[in-house]
Order: sequence, then C-alpha cells, then structure tokens
Amino acid sequence: MPNRDLDNILVEYEQQRRIAEVDLEKRKKELYNKQPRLLEIEDEINKISINKTKSILLNEMTNDAEAKFNNDLNKLKDEQVRLLKKENLTLDFLKPKYKCTKCNDTGFIKFENQKTQMCTCLKQKLIDISYNKSNLSNLQKENFDNFNENIFSAEINEKKYKMNISPRDNIINIKNASMNFVKKFDDINTKNLFFTGNTGLGKTYMTNCIANELIKHGKIVLYQTAPVLLETIIDNKFTKYKTTDTNDFYNQVLTADLLIIDDLGTEYQNSLKLSELFTILNTRALNLNNKLTRTIISSNLSIEKIFEVYEERIGSRIAGFYNIYYFFGEDLRLCK
Repeated sequence: MPNRDLDNILVEYEQQRRIAEVDLEKRKKELYNKQPRLLEIEDEINKISINKTKSILLNEMTNDAEAKFNNDLNKLKDEQVRLLKKENLTLDFLKPKYKCTKCNDTGFIKFENQKTQMCTCLKQKLIDISYNKSNLSNLQKENFDNFNENIFSAEINEKKYKMNISPRDNIINIKNASMNFVKKFDDINTKNLFFTGNTGLGKTYMTNCIANELIKHGKIVLYQTAPVLLETIIDNKFTKYKTTDTNDFYNQVLTADLLIIDDLGTEYQNSLKLSELFTILNTRALNLNNKLTRTIISSNLSIEKIFEVYEERIGSRIAGFYNIYYFFGEDLRLCK
C-alpha cells in the first residue's frame, strides 16, 4: 500500500475533524446565546475536572474530596441535560459530528491498554484506492433509499420470462432478500448471494446497495470483476519479485468481510484460474480463515450454465452455499 495514499487520506481525515470541530463551535455559540447558563455549566465542569485531575496527580485525593467532586459534577450535568431538553436537544449536540464515530475521524482506534488499531473506515478507503478503484464509484446514488421498483414492469409474462410473477414483484423480492442479507450479515446461517440474469436488469445496482449499507456498518468490502480478480491473482502468484502489495491483495480477497465477484463467466478460463476460483469460494464459504466472510457473485450465466461451464466442485459450492436470485425483465438501459 503506497505511503502517499495513506498520507493523503490522513490529511483528509484531519480536514474532516477540523470541519466537525468548527461546526460544533458554531452550534454551541448559537445555543449559548439562547441559554447562557449552559456556557457557565461547561466552564464549571471544566474547572472541576481540572481540579480533580490535579488532586489525583499530586496524590492529594481523599475519599471525601472525590465524593464532593463527583457530586458537584453530577449536579451540573443533570442541570445541563434539563436545559438541553428545553431546546429539544441531547448531550450529543455538544459533541463534534464526526463521519466515523468509531475513530472520530482519526483513522485509528485506541484501546484502554494503549494499543491502537486501524479503523475499518480507513481500511476501506485504502482498499478502494488500491483495488476497488471505480467499481464502487456509484455508491452515493446507488443505494436502497434511491431504489425505484416502479421502473420495472408490473406485467406478468410467463411465456417470455418463464416466471409467474412480474419483473416488479421479482425485484421487490430480491430487494427484501438483499436488505435481510445486510441485517443478518453476522448470522452464521446467512447464505451468500448469487445474482443471475442478463445485463441491464439491476444486478450491479443491487450489489452496490448492499455494499453501501455494509460499509456504513463498518464492514470491509472488496469489489472486483471476475476477469480482473483471477488475472491479478495468477499474475501475482507467478511474479518473480514478490511485494507486500501482492500478498496483501490475496489476503484481502480471502478475508474481506464481503467479496463481490462481478461478471463471472466473462473471464478467459484455464485450469489455474478454476483452481484459484474454487479456493476463494471454498475458503470463504467454509470460513477457513477463522473469520465469518460473505460473497456475492453476479453473472449472466444461470446456475445450470455454471455447472456446464465450470467444474462440478465450483457449481456445487455455489448451489450449496448461495441463495440464487434470477433478474429478468427489459433492459433498463434501453428504457431510459
């Protein structure tokens, strides 16, 4: 992972923190003009906290003194809550609104034992830069909130689609299943997803909706087309001069919380790629890295075609460990 990428992101985080802190000061100023007592309370809380810390550092803290400090602080905080309630506000109003509440837009989480760990939000940004590139570029607009089932036909055409429901009802079912997949992502019984159907029917949109929600929940999402995924792995395996990035990519493929493999069936196939594909699907399906991972596969091939085109063991992994959803209807790109 290039250091300049990390440096650039950390500068971005610093700017985010500064914006959140400036916004907080602006909000507090407006509030304190309406409720001057809140400013007095803040000053008093700060003074008591400083005096309490000094007493501890100078080893002058007694049980009675500590009880008085805590009693005074609690009274002030109770009054603070009451005054905020009058303005229909909570204590959260007096905190900066960071984009990531886990790391407060620092990129790192510090634990009580003083150890630090890279936050999932920073990991995701680095993965996006190095691997996902433009694959997740539409997350801002392709999400469940913007999902519009009305662009799908409400007409039932069994002769044309070989299905006894309309494309609209079908996509609503798939949307509900996708939202349930997100909701129960950490349930060990949750199956992976296999999206099949012609191009232009919403498969990529639906995977982006899922990716969007899971990233919000702090999950690491790696999104690659099957050709790029398998070519990169094979190239890396036979690279003479191994690098950290080479090993990191393969590790991410196996351990990312969610791996999205798009356009399965469009890659040039050989025995090496089939072997690597099986290893990926098998490792992730059986949690062989001692970590719960999920996979979404999108393909123009039906599950029956998967068994014809790929090895039996690959077809059986998908049939056994994936819920299969068929997208059908008119090409939405031609309907615009």
